[in-house]
Amino acid sequence: MSYELIIDKDSKGEKIALLQDQKLIELQQNKSSKKFNVGDIYLGTVRKIMPNLNAAFVDIGHGKDAFLHYHDLGPNIRSLINLTSSTLQGAWKKSELDNFNLSPETTKTGKISEVVKKGMKLMVQIEKEPISKKGPRISAELSLAGKYFIIIPFGDTVTVSKKIGSSEERKRLKTLTHSIKPSKFTVICRTAAKNKAVKDLHQDLTQIFSKWAVMIESLTQAENRDKIYEESDKSILLLTDLLSYELKQIVTNDKVIYQKVKHFLQESKKNNALKNLKLHKGKETLFSSFKVHRQIQVLFGKKVPFGQGGYLIIEHTEAMHVIDVNSGNQKVSSDSSEVVTPLEINIEATKEIARQLRLRDMGGIIVIDYIDLKISEEKKILFENLKEAMSNDRAQHTILPMTKFGLVQITRQRVRPELNINTNAACPSCNGSGKIENTSQLIEDIEDTLIHLLQNQNQKKLNLLVHPVIKSYFTKGVISRQIQWFLSYRRWVKIKISSDFGLLEFKIFDSNEDEIKIQS
Repeated sequence: MSYELIIDKDSKGEKIALLQDQKLIELQQNKSSKKFNVGDIYLGTVRKIMPNLNAAFVDIGHGKDAFLHYHDLGPNIRSLINLTSSTLQGAWKKSELDNFNLSPETTKTGKISEVVKKGMKLMVQIEKEPISKKGPRISAELSLAGKYFIIIPFGDTVTVSKKIGSSEERKRLKTLTHSIKPSKFTVICRTAAKNKAVKDLHQDLTQIFSKWAVMIESLTQAENRDKIYEESDKSILLLTDLLSYELKQIVTNDKVIYQKVKHFLQESKKNNALKNLKLHKGKETLFSSFKVHRQIQVLFGKKVPFGQGGYLIIEHTEAMHVIDVNSGNQKVSSDSSEVVTPLEINIEATKEIARQLRLRDMGGIIVIDYIDLKISEEKKILFENLKEAMSNDRAQHTILPMTKFGLVQITRQRVRPELNINTNAACPSCNGSGKIENTSQLIEDIEDTLIHLLQNQNQKKLNLLVHPVIKSYFTKGVISRQIQWFLSYRRWVKIKISSDFGLLEFKIFDSNEDEIKIQS
């Protein structure tokens, strides 16, 4: 499979598209003014303790207070509280934790009221962005990520990604990381660290700790609601996750992003990807050049086509998402070899469903209504195909086997608002309201305007541009309205049509094809 990463920058922000075999599979939009991104760290103030929820609400500057559950405090919350207060008071100014006295860890079954108090200042990290009417979900277990490592303060362990299967490589990474990591920090080795040289690993760890040092320095002068750490560019973060992909092309239209990506790839020793990095300079927009806009229009509607005539209907409710699989114009039978079987349609639909979940970043509960399958073995085959189709989805998800009613349930993690793009155009006649004025009033207005122009202006000829339905009214009959105007005023009104016009739209032009502005 070949992948292409397209990064389009304009005055409104960044749009990042990931294509797999020229098909859009992931889309991110990041507005320039956007705040409260996943990974950002703020200095917040605890506003309210909710013992019944075992949670607290924290003011970090959003319209709605951020939600902090006890389980998101982390076992070293007392150490974080001490570090925050000591740094704000000027008693602690170092980024190293060698001489920092760690506090006892909390238990998993504790109560938030025993640890966090109202009015307390606390460093917190965005775990889920604000969604709908809910404020951000936050965590007090801070973590900073690089290309190969993730660090968490107040621990002293090293763990290795489960995706690294080799026991020898796991042992090498553990031993190496223990030897280069600073004291009192837990370090997680990411999948991309596999087989990397000591120099590269040490450099990455050094860069992450430099971020930590900058963050502590920012904290010394921070006030409530201040952002003290901001995640890197979204394009760089996405590239970090895609290091294992074979990127055929990385294209951007922005020189600054181009240089950042180039620097990142050079440091990552991704020479193949570096060769494929390009700066777009064509007259055509970047998304149009790669046909991304066209795919967006097709893929974000309520009805999404797949295969040879099948389609999905995607509905969103307050509690869940519902996807209905339809065969469309395909002939379906489980008996004949000349037509497509329900299993074949369902498997084809599964590929598009996996793509849609990732593309729209749909989260929560998703219910899929497949075409009925009678044989239990076919249900198992479909289930395995769905798991395979979603294997590249980086969001955590759980798939339940098909029920006897032909329904499949999926739970999928969502950390940012679902991407919703309106692909429907408002009706030009009613502007989306569903109601239009009486056409008889329109016809009267047109006639009054024309008569006024024919009587009071020295116009040899007038051109009337209207909807096709309105033209038929003015031209019907042996002695039509158009003929009556000519007989009364001895001037011809040519009537033209525009299929783009709404029913209640009209324009009048003079003999030079200049529009005559009509005073309302």
